[in-house]
Amino acid sequence: MFQTFDVTARPQDAVPRVARLRAWMAKTGLDGFIVPRADAFQGEYVAPCDARLAWISGFTGSAGFAVILADRAAVFADGRYKVQVRVQTDRDTFETVDWPATGLANWLPEAVPNGGRIGFDPWLHTPDEMQKLSGLPGITMVPCDNGVDAIWDDRPPRPQGRVTAWPKALAGKGDETKRAEIAADITAAGAEAAVLTQPEAICWLLNIRGSDLARSPLVLAFAVLHADGRLDLFSDPEKFADLGPDPAITLRHWDDFVPAIEALTCPVLLDPKTAPIAVADALSQATVIHGADPTALPKAVKSDAEIAATTEAHLRDGAAMVRFLRWLDEDRPDDLTEIGVARALEGFRRDTNHLQDISFETIAGSGPNGAIVHYRVNEDTDRPLAGDPVILVDSGGQYIDGTTDITRTIPLMDPPEEVSHAFTRVLQGMIAVSRTMFPRGVTGAHLDALARAPLWAEHRDYDHGTGHGVGVYLGVHEGPQRLSRASNVALRPGMILSNEPGYYREGGFGIRIENLIVVVEAQRPEGGDDRDMLAFETLTWVPIDRRLIRGDLLSPDERRWIDAYHAGVAERLAPRLDGADRDWLMRMTAPL
Repeated sequence: MFQTFDVTARPQDAVPRVARLRAWMAKTGLDGFIVPRADAFQGEYVAPCDARLAWISGFTGSAGFAVILADRAAVFADGRYKVQVRVQTDRDTFETVDWPATGLANWLPEAVPNGGRIGFDPWLHTPDEMQKLSGLPGITMVPCDNGVDAIWDDRPPRPQGRVTAWPKALAGKGDETKRAEIAADITAAGAEAAVLTQPEAICWLLNIRGSDLARSPLVLAFAVLHADGRLDLFSDPEKFADLGPDPAITLRHWDDFVPAIEALTCPVLLDPKTAPIAVADALSQATVIHGADPTALPKAVKSDAEIAATTEAHLRDGAAMVRFLRWLDEDRPDDLTEIGVARALEGFRRDTNHLQDISFETIAGSGPNGAIVHYRVNEDTDRPLAGDPVILVDSGGQYIDGTTDITRTIPLMDPPEEVSHAFTRVLQGMIAVSRTMFPRGVTGAHLDALARAPLWAEHRDYDHGTGHGVGVYLGVHEGPQRLSRASNVALRPGMILSNEPGYYREGGFGIRIENLIVVVEAQRPEGGDDRDMLAFETLTWVPIDRRLIRGDLLSPDERRWIDAYHAGVAERLAPRLDGADRDWLMRMTAPL
């Protein structure tokens, strides 16, 4: 079993830990200290040794930070976590701040009106992030050692996961070709080298996968790519024992990284949004050229081989999902709880004999727990399904040939009218994104409103983006592409995104419907102008529960879309199923 349900942090643990951190601050001459969720790689998922925010506060969300002052402490979290952060933190110790609506640059001057020295670990913050905090009246930002590390007596060791090669047949390009192409981009930017600090970028570039982090097949490493295609790779060399040598790649130990970049005197490309401040400071002899990570867009635009591979992974995962949904609908035990749902779903994926890991902790939120956007069930919060109207199940798998992410909301009884009404409005938003065509150059910010419009018309909304990028046997959350008001990256063919509008009634229920989609060249309809247009093609093929759909609220075009989608589900998955599972599939994909 990949997923565990242990309680990893308790609100009451924060009280003595914050007291110890304050004692360290006083000894160090600091008036405050920032504890981010991020690690040195600025990734969404962190190793246990880097889970500092959860350790100090109890909050386990995948984004946010805490600020501990001498007489005040706060956890900053976005709308996805407004319920979770209140549940997981001690309210007498931490106040909660709605972030990014209230940023640290706004909060600190009010919290420290007489000024003060605020410490931060320069390995855990980026130049862009700290730039926003420069010049605050009376406040000095002080780079320092990590205060949490100083008091965390049983901090876990750094992971030492094995590294494996990822097949060129799945990648579509060899790593030597990728390195040459990115090296040419580095030269075009006026640099002679680029410092790469994100593990997913390095794994994509070198066609390798790691096992340092649960749920994401990443190897923790830094790299310097030179304009001639040579690469210096900094990590724990023992992890690479299964890979053969490459004369163009020099494997070096972590301890060599800072001296190596301190010695660079050439123009160096560095991404100020993702690199740690410590890296920027170490490049003191180089001419630093600020620019986006040169691998970000090439990684996001999937090759034909990657699209073909992940298409197969999604069909395999879709069949496993149907088996799970049929079991949940017809064979679930009367005393089933959320943990039982998560265990069963992982079991159906394991039965494919291809599952490498789940792609994130399964969200199985029944009744009011479904309204916690990134709910993670544990032994303390586990809830029986009986008596709840719906359960929201958001889950995914990591397969050698692809990464999946799917959400389905499933009725547990005859749905109340308010539930089916909200579900149908969410479905309309999901259909609107799925059907749209748009000019080349459009960003996710332009399209996000399509998914929200049916809810907006009823004075409703959801507090998360509509979609995120997804990798191919890499991170389930991948940038830079997004369907979000915050996105400024133009969508390109080959980019994979999630399409997942939702609606959440706090204390009542949660609804979300999610498919993965890929950007493709649009087919010009008869009579259309000769314009360069793009569209979305669906990757996820799993029934959307028709018992929750209010057909009278759908337009004729929306009804045609859902019927066509379900016909596509049946066509693709029926050959992969038999018996009761196939029979259930055919009933659930019948026309409305």
